[in-house]
Amino acid sequence: MTRPAFSVRALFGLILSLALLALPAAAADRSKVQAFLKVTGFDVALESIKLSAEDAPRMLDLDAQDFGASWTLMSRDVFDVQEMQSDAVNILEQALSDEALAHGAEFYASDLGQRLVEAENSSHMRDRDDKRDEGGRLLAEMQENEPERLELLERMLDAIGSEEQGLRAANELEVRFLMAAQQAGVIRLRVDEQGLRAAQAENAEETMEAMRIAGLASSAATYQDFTNDEIEAYAEALEAPLMQEVYELMNAVQFEIMADRYEEVASRLAELNPGQEL
Repeated sequence: MTRPAFSVRALFGLILSLALLALPAAAADRSKVQAFLKVTGFDVALESIKLSAEDAPRMLDLDAQDFGASWTLMSRDVFDVQEMQSDAVNILEQALSDEALAHGAEFYASDLGQRLVEAENSSHMRDRDDKRDEGGRLLAEMQENEPERLELLERMLDAIGSEEQGLRAANELEVRFLMAAQQAGVIRLRVDEQGLRAAQAENAEETMEAMRIAGLASSAATYQDFTNDEIEAYAEALEAPLMQEVYELMNAVQFEIMADRYEEVASRLAELNPGQEL
């Protein structure tokens, strides 16, 4: 597989540039963006990135616990919640239009919106194994007895972003992290970047299917206390053009912050690990 003409980082830069060009005088006020993060729950979504910290060494066949207190101190510094939220505000105040900000904030400030945010915040910070197990059970029951509800969850997930988009972001995160780890001397890869991308492409369909099932299971657990009518209302809200603008930017911001932190982890691990071959 040939290397793409531009990476997801470049794609994010293009999205941001286009937003700035399209909205020269309508960028959101910083205080409004800070309030927006809270009312939408995006602040907690960013905070939850720290829970994925231990996934980084697993990509290298390492265990974070092997590093003891050094890992704890390093990950706490790299995944500093206030810094991640500040980075998000810096980007969104430049790229998010007042109109889109107001539209998203109005929905999430509603009674239904705040109940959704409460459920999503709780889900973000929940133990991932527990949520996966409960979600899998609920999804199986839904597939057997509630096909209409399953269709609504699928519609909602499609509005938030496709598996193709999620896979591109996940693959780019993995490549950026592994290449940064190799550059830092943490690992020695047997293949180059093109080889990594080729291996990812071979497993693309299987990975997207697994991501789809995992997303549905997570949604089944997160929204289990909402009626079908409420889930349908949420799906409709997410499908609105202005909400699509909001989610496109939030997805890009969350990816870039996470990828940046993983690259920082790779460089820091060089001080903790003598290196190994993958």
